Amino acid sequence: MLRGINRQQVFFDDEDYYMFLNVLSKVKTVSGFKLYAYCLMSNHVHLLIEEGCEPLSKVFMRIGDSFVYRYNCKYDRIGGVFQGRYKSIPVNDDEYFISVLRYIHQNPVKAGLVNKCDQYKFSSYNEYFKSNSFVDIGFAIEIIGINEFVRLHNEQLDSSMHLGMDDDAKPKRSNEFWLNMFVEETHCKTPEEFSRYPEDMQLEFVGLLKTKGMPIRKICELTDLSFYTVQKQ
Repeated sequence: MLRGINRQQVFFDDEDYYMFLNVLSKVKTVSGFKLYAYCLMSNHVHLLIEEGCEPLSKVFMRIGDSFVYRYNCKYDRIGGVFQGRYKSIPVNDDEYFISVLRYIHQNPVKAGLVNKCDQYKFSSYNEYFKSNSFVDIGFAIEIIGINEFVRLHNEQLDSSMHLGMDDDAKPKRSNEFWLNMFVEETHCKTPEEFSRYPEDMQLEFVGLLKTKGMPIRKICELTDLSFYTVQKQ
C-alpha cells in the first residue's frame, strides 16, 4: 500500500489515476512482477503483487520515481507525493490471497463511493472480464472460477477483518504482547500444544482472542489454523 503524505489527496482527476496506471504497467514490464489486483483511491493505492526478477523495494522505487516526476511536472511542484516507504504484508496461501483480492476490490464499496465493485473505474475488478488485461487474472480464476469470483465480490467482507491494511489502523502491538496474551488465555506456548485441544475448544479460544483484539493473521500464526477458520469464528 502507498499512501499520500499526511494522508493527503493524491489523485485529483481522471488523468492522475490513468497516469499512475500507465506507470504501473510500464514498470511491470521492466520489473517482471505479476499484478493480481489494484485499487486507486483518492489518497492511497492498494496493489496485490507477486515479486518477479526485482525485489519489491526496487519495484516501488521505479513506480515512485516515474510517477512523482510526471505528477510534479503536471502540478508544478517539488518533493514527494507518497508518505514514506510502502507498506506490505505477505500473502502465503490461496485462501488469504482471495481475501486480499476481495478486500482490495471492495475498498471503494467500503468507503461508500459505489454500491458494487464493478461501478468503480480505478480498480482491477473489471479487468477480470477482459481478454487483453495487463492484470494477471489467470491465477485467481484458476483457484475459484469466474462465477465464484463474482459471488464473493458481491458478498460483503466481515467488517472485523482488517488484513493488516486498514487506512486507519490501530497502534501496533509487539509480537511479545500477542504471544503473552495467547499463553495467558490458552495456556499454550506453541501451535503444537494448541492443536491437542478438541476442535470446539480451539474455536472457543479463537473467539476469545478475537474479542480481545488479536489480529486474525496473528491468531493464525499462533494456532496454525487457516485464515478462513479464524475469520468465520
